Amino acid sequence: MKAIVQDRYGPADPLRLTDVETPTPRAGQVLVQVRAAGVDPGVWHLMTGLPYAVRLGYGLRRPRNRVPGMDLAGVVTAVGPGVTTFTPGDEVYGTGAGSFAEYALAPAGRLAPKPASLTFTEAAAVPVSGQTALTAVRDAARVRPDQRVLVIGAGGGVGSYAVQLARAADAQVTGLCGPTKLDLVRSLGAHDVIDYTRHDLPDRRYDVIIDTAGNRPLSRLRRILTAKGTLVLVGGEARDGRWLQGFDRQLRALALSPFVGQRLAPLVAKECTANLAALTGHIEAGQVRPVVERTFPLTRAAEAIRHVKAGHTSGKVVIAS
Repeated sequence: MKAIVQDRYGPADPLRLTDVETPTPRAGQVLVQVRAAGVDPGVWHLMTGLPYAVRLGYGLRRPRNRVPGMDLAGVVTAVGPGVTTFTPGDEVYGTGAGSFAEYALAPAGRLAPKPASLTFTEAAAVPVSGQTALTAVRDAARVRPDQRVLVIGAGGGVGSYAVQLARAADAQVTGLCGPTKLDLVRSLGAHDVIDYTRHDLPDRRYDVIIDTAGNRPLSRLRRILTAKGTLVLVGGEARDGRWLQGFDRQLRALALSPFVGQRLAPLVAKECTANLAALTGHIEAGQVRPVVERTFPLTRAAEAIRHVKAGHTSGKVVIAS
């Protein structure tokens, strides 16, 4: 099969399209013919091995998995021993290992039937970012009706889903984003949109702040959070810091949270069939829709990753066959 392969950590240039052996599913695994694969900042982190902390789980000297990519949507072609929830021919979406390829393996517990209303390209834009946003809004922030919710980075992959999910929870949603994304965020249901190039942060207080941008100091975010409010930190991005690259802010939040009235919650997203099923429910109810800015062919995977890393994507980028 054709696949994008990397043999060392580094920028996207060493990625190459080549022939590799089609994997065979083991116990609990499903082999999926990939019709589309999403691209998110996590792909860049795993490709470059930055921050260095990620190498503890993915290979110290070189990537343990040579084929990048996590998001996928496609058709089941084979199942491993013990898998009873899927059969060949099923259309599925979810997360696996090495989705930048014609075929990829995925644990059965991280797949779900593809929403009937979505194309494969649209479905591939959902799993990682959608489940991250769902965990942030439903589990970490526990958003309730009429709460004032600020989503920072509202026009990006996770942010676009967070706006819609908070709106589905009947919250009053404000989206903070760049000037080119204001109309998009408004169309997703935000009650108010703010251009961060004109106002770095709003001058009002919020019950919940979901920060997907990952670069503002905790002290500044806490000033616009109510006394008993919740701050959810999604990931961490910084211009420097090769060891933690912004994730040190999450560590500080963990240390500070027990001593203040506000709840500071670094996000640990869970990828599973149940969360995908919940997202499918929102999608089929018309409450959530994926936003796909651009698609790239597999041969241009390196360009797709560089585009996402630039940080100005509206919604998601997808590699589609």
